[in-house]
Amino acid sequence: QVQLVESGGGLVQAGGSLELSCAASRTMYSINDMGWYRQAPGKQRELVASITRGARTNYLDSVKGRFTISRDNTKNMVYLQMNSLKPEDTAVYFCNARIVTSTWANDYWGQGTQVTVSS
Repeated sequence: QVQLVESGGGLVQAGGSLELSCAASRTMYSINDMGWYRQAPGKQRELVASITRGARTNYLDSVKGRFTISRDNTKNMVYLQMNSLKPEDTAVYFCNARIVTSTWANDYWGQGTQVTVSS
């Protein structure tokens, strides 16, 4: 039902900034929650930030005050502005979208984009 395409990853020095973007394909269904996850080598995938359709947000404690998630419901896009990046932020970042109906629910994932923060 939904394809997600991420962009904006790259290499940045500690203290720098990046903005990730995720574009969702057109769907007959309304997208409920959207979010960004990340996975570093040898570690479990973790939720970095999420946002509801009504713009209610939630953040991983370690990124609070540094990252900001936002979305544009008209364009079916979600963004992650990342400031004051640290080496420990290095990971593959994945966009997620959830569709929930009265009878089923599905999660959709982007291909991932690499974020590397150097010292």
